[in-house]
Amino acid sequence: MRLSVLDQSPIRKDGSAADAVAETIALAKAAEALGYHRYWLAEHHNTGSFAGSAPEVLIARVAAETKTIRVGSGGVMLSHYSPLKVAEQFRMLELLSPRRIDLGIGRAPGTDQRTAQALQAGPQGFGIDAFPSQVFLLKQFLEDASGGAAMPDDHPYRGIHAMPRGITRPEMWMLGSGIHSAVYAAQLGLPFSHAYFISPDGSMDAVAAYRERFKPSVWCDKPTISMGVAALAAETEEDAARLSASRNLWVVRLLTGRPIAFPSPEESLAYPFNEQELALLKTVEARSVVGTPDQVKAKLMLLAKQHGAEEMVVVTITYDYESRLRSYELLAKEFGL
Repeated sequence: MRLSVLDQSPIRKDGSAADAVAETIALAKAAEALGYHRYWLAEHHNTGSFAGSAPEVLIARVAAETKTIRVGSGGVMLSHYSPLKVAEQFRMLELLSPRRIDLGIGRAPGTDQRTAQALQAGPQGFGIDAFPSQVFLLKQFLEDASGGAAMPDDHPYRGIHAMPRGITRPEMWMLGSGIHSAVYAAQLGLPFSHAYFISPDGSMDAVAAYRERFKPSVWCDKPTISMGVAALAAETEEDAARLSASRNLWVVRLLTGRPIAFPSPEESLAYPFNEQELALLKTVEARSVVGTPDQVKAKLMLLAKQHGAEEMVVVTITYDYESRLRSYELLAKEFGL
């Protein structure tokens, strides 16, 4: 079982975006030393909760600060961007760090509707309905740039190349929490990373559809599945439950339209949940894996077995950096990385 990291660069209450980015870089270096396979950086916009608005920039810094761990996007929200520009960004990253760069692409906007509109190149921007054709075009640009099949003779973009060209290319993944992304990944022959931490509902159906419809490609010769899971390990169940309260309250507030920076465990445990919030809290707790290292490992292994996943991409958020690092240390030791 491979273990990897998804880092959303969380901003804690009374902290700053600069703190969050510094902790991202420190955690990436630690994850490499601990034996994690890859380190993915998320994309969010117009939020005071996460500092990671430009994963392509942060990837360059993290890759420069590390030597062997794969580094990539978890993911680039492609509906906002030109496929050619994304191809060129990740061609450059691959040139700087050969055979270490992942291009995880997502379909969700990663923000609210107004901000999504502001991210578009113009009023006639791409939008979510254009996503499949964008992915296909992105693949074509990347294949052409690494010596693969050129654009067809009648393609309007024939002769346009994603630069710089090279003999290697980033590893491309489709990210998603639902069946649409799973089917796109299958039809395009891409590995699929299911965002279980966002929406566990329908996860089994999504991976089943992916396997059933998978078409081998130069990117992936067989169905390949990873899962993004919210997990937190501590020495005792009580410590784990206390530390997880910060993220739990944050998610509840997000789901009720009142987002906040990540609160301390003490503030979170003292929060006066109303009846609606308590119901939401139960669902948040149910889709997270929290406990001692052996408990967390057992639950992750069960999820992997149920979904046929070869890799777990672990997202851990705590109020303080030290307990977040400690969770990854405990899991690395438990899994024998």
